[in-house]
Amino acid sequence: MRIFRGTEAALHWREDGDPQGMPVVFANSLGTDLRLWDGIIDLLPPDLRLIRFDKRGHGLSSRPPGPYSIGDLAGDTAELLDHINAGPCLFVGLSIGGMIAQALAASRPDLVRAAVFSNTAAKIGTLEMWQERIDTVQTGGIEALADGVMDRWFSPEFLEKDELIMWRNMLSGTPPAGYAACCAAVASADLAESTSRLRLPVLGIAGTLDLATPPELVAETTALVTGSKFTEIPGVGHLPCVEAPEHYANIISDFIEEVRP
Repeated sequence: MRIFRGTEAALHWREDGDPQGMPVVFANSLGTDLRLWDGIIDLLPPDLRLIRFDKRGHGLSSRPPGPYSIGDLAGDTAELLDHINAGPCLFVGLSIGGMIAQALAASRPDLVRAAVFSNTAAKIGTLEMWQERIDTVQTGGIEALADGVMDRWFSPEFLEKDELIMWRNMLSGTPPAGYAACCAAVASADLAESTSRLRLPVLGIAGTLDLATPPELVAETTALVTGSKFTEIPGVGHLPCVEAPEHYANIISDFIEEVRP
């Protein structure tokens, strides 16, 4: 395990693959940690430098007082990538991680060669919706909303699997204050203007059964970037890297071949 001490947060991060390879950086969804990507790491080309991290308030990273902004999370990420000399990279962001991808590409284009907007959008939900979620966590803890989150994350078929228990436990184990602070970051973010100015290769990925960021929302955000591509993975929800790791890894691998220097 490694820790990078940034200006405002200490980030837990991990590196796999070839230290001299093209950097590919993964940013997780709300309520998950860097283990989100365990299922695809060994399915990607072996000559890549694969970097994962826990955003502030999640996993083993520090928990500065909230609320946070997407700019805060992108700033943490930029400091980490500068420190470990991991730019320019292919940045793969899922959900709030995809918002971090958009903000980082806009603020530090030198760090991002190409980006994957996975199960994300320039704006997700409403302020009222996120405030209700924050209030629920602050009064009843994350356990109070865990079942509803599972329904939004996964397909009906996956909800019947024993594996669901692990993901529910990961969500419930997220520090409530960190979860609520990141909810506030999503609530306040509308990245459409800055994302529409991006000029880099972008691939959008959606799950056809995603109730958190439906395919049409992901497609709309992806289309903001001129020349971008969009694809759907059938029969999966908000975390396709969990439900369909082989399919997801194949899509990422094909995109990697397109954007290699």
